[in-house]
Amino acid sequence: MSFKPARRPHFFYTTAPLPCPYLPGRMERKVVTELAGISAESLHDRLSRGGFRRSHNIAYAPVCPSCNACVPIRIRAPAFSPSRTQKRILRLNADLLVQEMPPRATVEQFQLFQRYQQIRHGDGDMATMSFYDYRAMVEDTPIETSIVEFRHPGGALLGACLTDRMGDGLSAVYSFFNLDMDERSLGTYAVLWLISRVVELELTNVYLGYWVEESRKMAYKAKFRPSEILRGGVWVPLTTRGPSSAATVGRGHPENIVGALAIERA
Repeated sequence: MSFKPARRPHFFYTTAPLPCPYLPGRMERKVVTELAGISAESLHDRLSRGGFRRSHNIAYAPVCPSCNACVPIRIRAPAFSPSRTQKRILRLNADLLVQEMPPRATVEQFQLFQRYQQIRHGDGDMATMSFYDYRAMVEDTPIETSIVEFRHPGGALLGACLTDRMGDGLSAVYSFFNLDMDERSLGTYAVLWLISRVVELELTNVYLGYWVEESRKMAYKAKFRPSEILRGGVWVPLTTRGPSSAATVGRGHPENIVGALAIERA
């Protein structure tokens, strides 16, 4: 008779309400759980497919009672077809030097990150992060993570993207870039690079986190086609924009959490 050790119970917690970082005047709540131990990567994979995101050693998903604006979104990389604008962005950035680096924070990265936060998100909590906070964001990870650096041919760091490796693709955790080079559209280029990298790795998806249709800062995520959104615990094609495409998805919709928990138990 073989002995099978009991599976350690996994706990989920709900955070207190906080101001929404995407939509003024709204409050957000999240369900969170720890990623730790030998099962961290497999748990992260399952929860990510259920609409969760990672920050440090925590996986989280929105559960706001009266709002469902946050829609989990991912790009189907093998079928991706760049638009005319995206092709132009690829040409403009063909000279960049791109390196996948271990998740190690540097002063050079932090200086670019800090300037990006002050200009783009000056009223947000991340604008006051110290180097030690930034280092924790980059290095405090229980799974396979890299930081992709985008450099000018002369060597200057122009952008970076903290990226998680998953069983079926890559997850863009956080990106930042030099805002003095708007003509390069470095944020879009980082996503295009991740798409090409997923294809090279013979994987399937680029996870972009949450698409918030009402937020101008999030509008770019719906411009990569084909994409999928999570609806009722199932990934479905994003075919149209507007309330009809997102009304039953995302923040505050309990099926997202139930679906993720069902995936975890499988």
